[in-house]
Amino acid sequence: MKVMGLTGGIASGKSTVASILSEFGATIIDADKVAREVVEPGQPAWHDIRKAFGDDILLAHGSLNRQRLGEIIFNDPTKRQMLNSIMHPRIIEECQKRLEHYKQAGKQAVILEVPLLIETGMDAMVDEVWLVVVDTETQINRLIKRDGLSRGQALKRIEAQMPLEEKIPKADIIIDGQLKINELRSYLKTLWNNILAVGVEVKEKG
Repeated sequence: MKVMGLTGGIASGKSTVASILSEFGATIIDADKVAREVVEPGQPAWHDIRKAFGDDILLAHGSLNRQRLGEIIFNDPTKRQMLNSIMHPRIIEECQKRLEHYKQAGKQAVILEVPLLIETGMDAMVDEVWLVVVDTETQINRLIKRDGLSRGQALKRIEAQMPLEEKIPKADIIIDGQLKINELRSYLKTLWNNILAVGVEVKEKG
């Protein structure tokens, strides 16, 4: 089974890329969804986060107040690291379990979508790194429109991640996140077909 790690900066278009690939039949493991699952009320990570940050980061029904937590960690690198140390090991463990499940199920290829793929060392779990890139101004505008952030808040979120110029040398495939949707779909179709073709070739040789 071949594993492609899909990553990119915040608001680069990773979700759009993953959605298109899923249309082509790709199996997607979305680390953001995994992250939401591991912090559901009552889960070990939820208890650890509550202990570390206090009840102020909980909503009335007990789930995490993501907006409040985001305000805290994007203004305090130490607390951001604290949260990462709680969540990342659990996210990695769950993603590994799902990869093994799909391998046992006979999947030919899987897309592991992880915003912090390189930062967390999860690129060691994949065969190829697919990096979605856009310019900073595009990221800012998308964050303002999508999340209702101010320009300053958007910049803080962007600056909290590894700079794009450090990610590019670690990538096997660069995907332009500013392509028109039909151009993006065409490019991804070619990429995905190449992966499937290689998989069939390897299987036939075996």
